[in-house]
Amino acid sequence: QGQLVESGGGLVQAGGSLSLSCATPRSIFSINTMGWYRQAPGKQRELVASITNRGNTEYVDSVKGRFAISRDNSKKMVYLQMNSLKSEDTAVYYCNAVGILAWDWGQGTQVTVSS
Repeated sequence: QGQLVESGGGLVQAGGSLSLSCATPRSIFSINTMGWYRQAPGKQRELVASITNRGNTEYVDSVKGRFAISRDNSKKMVYLQMNSLKSEDTAVYYCNAVGILAWDWGQGTQVTVSS
């Protein structure tokens, strides 16, 4: 089955930017919607951004205008560009399919925004 591998997290000051990457273990051509999720301490995991095979994107209100999701099916990769980061964006970020159980969750990548 393989494993999702997220990377690119780190410690950044408020207002800064980070670029996250997600390597998927197999082709995502057949996965209509891929997404980035995050889980902050003491909170449930939430879907923050999604992208379809046609390139249609959706974002949770709290990140609209600041985050941008993209995918490269040929490279089996999903990306999340995060700008104007806020302290409330601090969380572990994960990628996975949306709406189907394609893979177990990966380790995620920690994003910490200092104010």
